[in-house]
Amino acid sequence: MTSARTLATVACAAALALTLPASAPAASRSPAAAPAAGQPLPTRLADTGGGSQLITARAADPRSTTGTVSWWQRHGSRWHRVGTAPARFGANGLAEGDSREQGTATTPTGLYDLPFAFGLAKAPPGTEVPYRPVRDTSWWCQDNGSSAYNRWVEPRPRDCAAKEAERLADYPVQYSRALVIGFNYHRPVRGRGAGIFLHVNGRGATAGCVSVPARAMGRIVSWVRPAARPHIAIGTDSGRTALTRY
Repeated sequence: MTSARTLATVACAAALALTLPASAPAASRSPAAAPAAGQPLPTRLADTGGGSQLITARAADPRSTTGTVSWWQRHGSRWHRVGTAPARFGANGLAEGDSREQGTATTPTGLYDLPFAFGLAKAPPGTEVPYRPVRDTSWWCQDNGSSAYNRWVEPRPRDCAAKEAERLADYPVQYSRALVIGFNYHRPVRGRGAGIFLHVNGRGATAGCVSVPARAMGRIVSWVRPAARPHIAIGTDSGRTALTRY
């Protein structure tokens, strides 16, 4: 999520829903080779994170609030699509992850790892990714002045203001199940943004996360295998934020 200063930026999962129906944070910007007809999408990316599992979140252009999430498995040298689902992005579209600003309601583009999962619902059968249960005391700190910036905290520390944090239990639908996206997570840059997740759909566009239907989210969480070094690539069909550039 981007900021908790207003309802529109407190929750990437739901703040804007009421008004609208280990990896480096971003990889190379060098253009990828021209895609061959019928070539699986992961083979056209500049980088896939080096593992054998990849999620792609693809939008038509930076202004888009909807698109497609697909999840892929590599067997040998070939990528195979395991599943696909409609996706929602930030209410203000997508923005380059390297220069994104907190509070803009944009989804950061780039290639990121998936540190862990969490949810109010139980982990689906077969889940291997670390899965944290959401409790009443579970928060995500988005306070730029806090030592816990862009971190799960339980309970909320004194230096993380409640108005600059998100109480996860307040979003029982969106956070029934979610995966943390490693944007600005491993070496946080203040003001870049905090709490970017792949989670269950709310009622409309997000405040910066990627969301999918509940059934798809359950399938993804149970499919992810830490040993496969899963990553998510977020981007557009073309231009500066093209998915193939990451």
